[in-house]
Amino acid sequence: MKLFQNYIDGRFVPGKRGFADINPADGSTIAHVAEADAAQVDEAVHAARQALHGEWGRLGIRERAARLHSLADAIEKRFDCFVHAEVADTGKPVWLASRLDVPRAAVNFRVFADLIKIAGLESFQTETPDGVQALNYAVRKPLGVIGVITPWNLPLLLLTWKVAPALASGNTVVVKPSEETPATATILAEAMEEAGIPRGVYNVVHGFGPGSAGEFLTQHPDVNAITFTGESKTGAAIMKAAAPTVKPVSFELGGKNAALVFADCNLDDAVKGLSDAVFLNTGQVCLCAERVYVERKIFSQFIEALKGRAESLNPGWPNDEKTNLGPLISAQHRVKVLSYYKLAKEEGATVVTGGGVPQFGDKRDHGFYIQPTIYTGLRESARCVKEEIFGPVCHIAPFDSEEEAVAMANDTNYGLAASIWTTDLKRGHRVAQQMTVGITWVNCWFLRDLRTPFGGVGLSGIGREGGIHSLNFYSELNNICIRL
Repeated sequence: MKLFQNYIDGRFVPGKRGFADINPADGSTIAHVAEADAAQVDEAVHAARQALHGEWGRLGIRERAARLHSLADAIEKRFDCFVHAEVADTGKPVWLASRLDVPRAAVNFRVFADLIKIAGLESFQTETPDGVQALNYAVRKPLGVIGVITPWNLPLLLLTWKVAPALASGNTVVVKPSEETPATATILAEAMEEAGIPRGVYNVVHGFGPGSAGEFLTQHPDVNAITFTGESKTGAAIMKAAAPTVKPVSFELGGKNAALVFADCNLDDAVKGLSDAVFLNTGQVCLCAERVYVERKIFSQFIEALKGRAESLNPGWPNDEKTNLGPLISAQHRVKVLSYYKLAKEEGATVVTGGGVPQFGDKRDHGFYIQPTIYTGLRESARCVKEEIFGPVCHIAPFDSEEEAVAMANDTNYGLAASIWTTDLKRGHRVAQQMTVGITWVNCWFLRDLRTPFGGVGLSGIGREGGIHSLNFYSELNNICIRL
């Protein structure tokens, strides 16, 4: 049985107690995880603080960038190990982990290693009141120790999405991965060592939220900033914990994302794109579309086409290349999603397909699989239309005008993402600019350039990640004014 330990100051250390790492595909225990106590979190923060003033703090930008490229090489060298760990922890199909999660982890380090070398700042030469000149310019300094709290849906991808710009900016980190998916954050420590990242720069503390490693980290007075991806409710709790020391926070939180499908769309492209947007990773992506609005002219046709896609999904074993629908992350999460399936019927939904749990007659029946589900007929005020479910489910409603579609899409407390499907380019531009979200796709979904701003509004988060926007969060700008 594997044991995932805490990683503090370049050493793997046990915890005072442990917990089980469960395989979502069959419910089996695949590893034991060492839970960090308050003293160990304090030790990790202290190690990170010391590393700021050691070798890591003395490295120039180019040498720091070179080591991050070496780290990307070390991830690629361990490619199969990372894929296996990610699949075992999450239950996601092996093709998804090998084509998205692990490759993006390496790319994240390469992108920010290259970006930090060219991330220039403006300078200004101004005339002083007494008629001479002054030069103002800004320099980037690391914030210090960054607390990194990551979710279970894309564990390695989102971990490296935060750690890469933090390290590129010269910070050190203490990572608290989700208790559901501890493996890849732990394995990344081995890659750090191989890449020559000094001890104390990268630390991992395992555990839970309240009364455990998550709370100890967010309340620690020597942590300089917190970055978190996860539920909106948890983000609010972290903000409260960070408030006494006025820590900067970067939050990418939940979503109840809308898709707008106009009658002039390429229907095949829209159905294929929204099949991914609803069902990819079993709907466990913050960017997934749970609300789909379709122009009435093609409403029935669209429903039948998406129903066909849903019913063709294969909920197989994760290591089978033909599997395109994995399990949910846990028994607890399946209970939550099933409660919404039940609620939807109580609220008057028509079940187009799904709504239950598949039966296999093998060990998968001990896992956490669920049927991909489509509903219609709910009021816009229904809880299942307003609240994030985070499963392979969507509600489809008709609209008759562009104005109506925009109003329904924006009628939410969330504001992460939207997608628009139309062959009218002017409409695409016009509607996209009316979306109250952080990112809008036109005739695509999940297409990302890592240099662009990413984040949400409302309950979907605070701040932006990606490119220079990440570097602006992870660095302190110090203006220097020189009288010439």
